[in-house]
Amino acid sequence: MNVSNNDGSVVALVPAAGRGVRLGESTPKAFVTVGGTPMVRLAVDGLIASGAVDRIIVMVPTELVESAVALLPPSESVRVVIGGAERTDSVRCGIAAAPHAAHFLVHDAARALTPPELIARVVAELRAGAEAVVPALPVVDTIKSVDARGEVTGTPDRAGLRAIQTPQGFAADLLRAAYADERLQATDDAGLVELLGTRVRTIPGDPMAFKITTRLDLLLANAVLDGARMAGRS
Repeated sequence: MNVSNNDGSVVALVPAAGRGVRLGESTPKAFVTVGGTPMVRLAVDGLIASGAVDRIIVMVPTELVESAVALLPPSESVRVVIGGAERTDSVRCGIAAAPHAAHFLVHDAARALTPPELIARVVAELRAGAEAVVPALPVVDTIKSVDARGEVTGTPDRAGLRAIQTPQGFAADLLRAAYADERLQATDDAGLVELLGTRVRTIPGDPMAFKITTRLDLLLANAVLDGARMAGRS
Protein backbone atom coordinates (compact mmCIF):
# COMPACT_ATOMS: atom_id res chain seq x y z
CA MET A 1 0.00 0.00 0.00
CA ASN A 2 1.31 3.43 -0.91
CA VAL A 3 1.09 5.86 1.98
CA SER A 4 0.39 9.39 0.72
CA ASN A 5 0.05 12.84 2.29
CA ASN A 6 1.74 11.71 5.50
CA ASP A 7 4.31 13.30 7.77
CA GLY A 8 6.21 10.06 8.44
CA SER A 9 5.06 9.89 12.03
CA VAL A 10 4.08 6.99 14.24
CA VAL A 11 0.89 7.78 16.14
CA ALA A 12 -0.29 5.59 19.01
CA LEU A 13 -4.03 5.37 19.60
CA VAL A 14 -5.08 4.41 23.14
CA PRO A 15 -8.80 3.59 23.52
CA ALA A 16 -9.69 4.44 27.12
CA ALA A 17 -13.46 4.89 27.03
CA GLY A 18 -14.49 1.35 28.00
CA ARG A 19 -16.38 0.68 31.22
CA GLY A 20 -14.61 -2.59 32.06
CA VAL A 21 -17.60 -4.38 33.60
CA ARG A 22 -15.65 -7.61 34.17
CA LEU A 23 -13.14 -5.79 36.37
CA GLY A 24 -15.89 -5.02 38.87
CA GLU A 25 -14.85 -1.40 39.44
CA SER A 26 -17.09 1.68 39.39
CA THR A 27 -14.34 3.64 37.63
CA PRO A 28 -13.86 3.15 33.85
CA LYS A 29 -11.21 0.46 33.44
CA ALA A 30 -8.47 2.65 32.00
CA PHE A 31 -8.68 4.89 35.08
CA VAL A 32 -8.40 2.06 37.62
CA THR A 33 -5.06 2.25 39.41
CA VAL A 34 -2.28 -0.33 39.36
CA GLY A 35 0.32 0.31 42.02
CA GLY A 36 -1.30 3.68 42.66
CA THR A 37 -1.16 4.86 39.02
CA PRO A 38 -4.09 4.76 36.55
CA MET A 39 -3.68 2.16 33.84
CA VAL A 40 -3.97 4.73 31.08
CA ARG A 41 -1.04 6.69 32.53
CA LEU A 42 1.08 3.55 32.76
CA ALA A 43 0.25 2.67 29.15
CA VAL A 44 1.11 6.16 27.92
CA ASP A 45 4.34 6.20 29.93
CA GLY A 46 5.33 2.92 28.30
CA LEU A 47 4.69 4.33 24.82
CA ILE A 48 6.82 7.38 25.60
CA ALA A 49 9.59 5.27 27.12
CA SER A 50 9.81 3.19 23.94
CA GLY A 51 11.31 6.18 22.13
CA ALA A 52 9.57 4.94 18.97
CA VAL A 53 6.30 6.90 19.04
CA ASP A 54 5.93 10.47 17.80
CA ARG A 55 2.44 11.27 19.06
CA ILE A 56 -0.11 9.65 21.36
CA ILE A 57 -3.87 10.13 21.14
CA VAL A 58 -5.97 8.93 24.07
CA MET A 59 -9.71 8.49 23.50
CA VAL A 60 -11.81 8.89 26.66
CA PRO A 61 -15.48 9.46 27.64
CA THR A 62 -16.68 13.07 27.39
CA GLU A 63 -17.01 13.45 31.14
CA LEU A 64 -13.41 12.32 31.75
CA VAL A 65 -11.57 14.55 29.29
CA GLU A 66 -10.42 17.03 31.95
CA SER A 67 -9.43 14.24 34.33
CA ALA A 68 -7.41 12.52 31.61
CA VAL A 69 -5.60 15.71 30.66
CA ALA A 70 -4.70 16.26 34.32
CA LEU A 71 -3.28 12.78 34.92
CA LEU A 72 -1.39 12.32 31.63
CA PRO A 73 2.09 13.74 30.99
CA PRO A 74 1.99 17.47 30.11
CA SER A 75 3.44 17.07 26.64
CA GLU A 76 2.60 18.41 23.19
CA SER A 77 2.96 14.85 21.91
CA VAL A 78 0.05 13.58 24.07
CA ARG A 79 -3.48 14.56 23.11
CA VAL A 80 -6.84 13.62 24.64
CA VAL A 81 -9.95 13.37 22.43
CA ILE A 82 -13.50 12.23 23.03
CA GLY A 83 -14.03 8.54 22.29
CA GLY A 84 -17.15 6.63 21.31
CA ALA A 85 -19.63 4.21 22.78
CA GLU A 86 -17.72 1.16 21.49
CA ARG A 87 -14.01 0.49 21.13
CA THR A 88 -14.24 0.66 17.34
CA ASP A 89 -15.91 4.06 17.62
CA SER A 90 -13.08 5.29 19.81
CA VAL A 91 -10.39 4.06 17.42
CA ARG A 92 -12.24 5.75 14.57
CA CYS A 93 -12.14 9.02 16.56
CA GLY A 94 -8.40 8.60 17.07
CA ILE A 95 -7.78 7.94 13.39
CA ALA A 96 -9.69 11.09 12.47
CA ALA A 97 -7.51 13.11 14.86
CA ALA A 98 -4.30 12.09 13.04
CA PRO A 99 -4.96 12.59 9.31
CA HIS A 100 -1.29 12.75 8.33
CA ALA A 101 0.15 9.83 10.30
CA ALA A 102 2.22 7.31 8.36
CA HIS A 103 1.83 4.49 10.91
CA PHE A 104 -0.64 3.73 13.66
CA LEU A 105 -0.26 1.73 16.81
CA VAL A 106 -3.47 0.69 18.57
CA HIS A 107 -2.70 -0.07 22.19
CA ASP A 108 -5.02 -1.20 24.97
CA ALA A 109 -4.74 0.92 28.12
CA ALA A 110 -5.51 -2.31 29.99
CA ARG A 111 -2.14 -3.72 28.85
CA ALA A 112 -0.59 -1.23 31.21
CA LEU A 113 2.64 -3.14 31.92
CA THR A 114 3.65 -3.68 28.29
CA PRO A 115 7.45 -3.35 28.08
CA PRO A 116 8.67 -0.36 26.02
CA GLU A 117 11.02 -2.74 24.20
CA LEU A 118 8.05 -4.63 22.75
CA ILE A 119 6.50 -1.38 21.52
CA ALA A 120 9.79 -0.43 19.83
CA ARG A 121 9.97 -3.80 18.09
CA VAL A 122 6.49 -3.36 16.62
CA VAL A 123 7.44 0.07 15.29
CA ALA A 124 10.70 -1.27 13.86
CA GLU A 125 8.73 -3.82 11.84
CA LEU A 126 6.48 -1.08 10.48
CA ARG A 127 9.40 1.12 9.52
CA ALA A 128 10.99 -1.89 7.80
CA GLY A 129 7.96 -2.18 5.53
CA ALA A 130 5.40 -4.38 7.32
CA GLU A 131 1.81 -3.26 6.70
CA ALA A 132 0.37 -4.98 9.75
CA VAL A 133 2.23 -6.46 12.72
CA VAL A 134 1.03 -7.81 16.07
CA PRO A 135 2.78 -9.27 19.13
CA ALA A 136 1.81 -12.89 19.79
CA LEU A 137 2.43 -15.56 22.41
CA PRO A 138 2.08 -19.34 21.96
CA VAL A 139 -1.09 -20.77 23.47
CA VAL A 140 -0.25 -22.97 26.45
CA ASP A 141 -3.74 -24.29 27.28
CA THR A 142 -5.60 -26.92 25.32
CA ILE A 143 -8.33 -25.16 23.31
CA LYS A 144 -11.71 -26.71 22.53
CA SER A 145 -14.35 -25.51 20.10
CA VAL A 146 -17.90 -26.03 21.40
CA ASP A 147 -21.43 -25.73 20.06
CA ALA A 148 -24.42 -23.84 21.49
CA ARG A 149 -25.06 -26.69 23.96
CA GLY A 150 -21.49 -26.52 25.29
CA GLU A 151 -20.51 -29.83 23.72
CA VAL A 152 -17.02 -30.14 22.27
CA THR A 153 -16.88 -30.07 18.47
CA GLY A 154 -13.13 -30.12 18.03
CA THR A 155 -9.64 -29.66 19.48
CA PRO A 156 -7.48 -27.41 17.28
CA ASP A 157 -3.74 -28.01 17.28
CA ARG A 158 -2.40 -25.35 19.64
CA ALA A 159 0.97 -25.39 17.84
CA GLY A 160 -0.64 -23.16 15.23
CA LEU A 161 -2.48 -20.91 17.69
CA ARG A 162 -1.32 -17.62 19.16
CA ALA A 163 -2.68 -15.25 21.80
CA ILE A 164 -2.51 -11.74 20.36
CA GLN A 165 -1.42 -8.69 22.34
CA THR A 166 -1.03 -4.97 21.72
CA PRO A 167 0.24 -2.62 20.49
CA GLN A 168 -0.93 -3.70 17.06
CA GLY A 169 0.83 -1.76 14.32
CA PHE A 170 -0.42 -0.76 10.88
CA ALA A 171 0.40 1.32 7.87
CA ALA A 172 -1.91 4.28 8.47
CA ASP A 173 -3.75 4.11 5.13
CA LEU A 174 -4.47 0.44 5.74
CA LEU A 175 -6.08 1.07 9.12
CA ARG A 176 -8.02 4.01 7.70
CA ALA A 177 -9.40 1.75 4.98
CA ALA A 178 -10.36 -0.94 7.50
CA TYR A 179 -12.27 1.55 9.64
CA ALA A 180 -13.87 3.34 6.69
CA ASP A 181 -16.21 0.37 6.11
CA GLU A 182 -18.48 0.25 9.14
CA ARG A 183 -19.89 -3.10 7.98
CA LEU A 184 -16.63 -4.86 8.87
CA GLN A 185 -16.71 -6.51 12.29
CA ALA A 186 -13.85 -8.17 14.17
CA THR A 187 -12.64 -8.64 17.74
CA ASP A 188 -9.43 -6.70 17.16
CA ASP A 189 -7.88 -4.26 14.72
CA ALA A 190 -5.80 -6.94 13.01
CA GLY A 191 -9.01 -8.86 12.35
CA LEU A 192 -10.41 -5.85 10.49
CA VAL A 193 -7.42 -5.54 8.17
CA GLU A 194 -7.46 -9.31 7.60
CA LEU A 195 -10.96 -8.85 6.17
CA LEU A 196 -9.40 -6.54 3.57
CA GLY A 197 -7.15 -9.41 2.48
CA THR A 198 -3.98 -8.11 4.13
CA ARG A 199 -1.52 -10.55 5.65
CA VAL A 200 -0.70 -9.79 9.28
CA ARG A 201 2.79 -10.51 10.58
CA THR A 202 3.36 -11.71 14.13
CA ILE A 203 6.39 -11.04 16.30
CA PRO A 204 7.16 -12.61 19.70
CA GLY A 205 5.06 -10.97 22.41
CA ASP A 206 5.84 -10.56 26.08
CA PRO A 207 4.07 -12.06 29.12
CA MET A 208 4.12 -8.62 30.75
CA ALA A 209 1.80 -7.31 28.05
CA PHE A 210 -1.12 -9.24 29.56
CA LYS A 211 -4.54 -7.58 29.54
CA ILE A 212 -5.98 -6.51 32.89
CA THR A 213 -9.58 -7.65 32.49
CA THR A 214 -10.62 -9.39 35.70
CA ARG A 215 -10.02 -8.92 39.42
CA LEU A 216 -7.40 -11.67 39.28
CA ASP A 217 -5.55 -9.81 36.52
CA LEU A 218 -5.60 -6.67 38.65
CA LEU A 219 -4.17 -8.55 41.62
CA LEU A 220 -1.42 -9.95 39.40
CA ALA A 221 -0.55 -6.53 37.98
CA ASN A 222 -0.29 -5.02 41.46
CA ALA A 223 1.86 -7.92 42.64
CA VAL A 224 4.19 -7.48 39.65
CA LEU A 225 4.67 -3.79 40.35
CA ASP A 226 5.14 -4.41 44.07
CA GLY A 227 7.77 -7.03 43.28
CA ALA A 228 9.59 -4.69 40.90
CA ARG A 229 9.66 -1.94 43.51
CA MET A 230 10.96 -4.29 46.19
CA ALA A 231 13.69 -5.48 43.82
CA GLY A 232 14.62 -1.87 43.10
CA ARG A 233 15.16 -1.18 46.79
CA SER A 234 17.36 -4.18 47.37
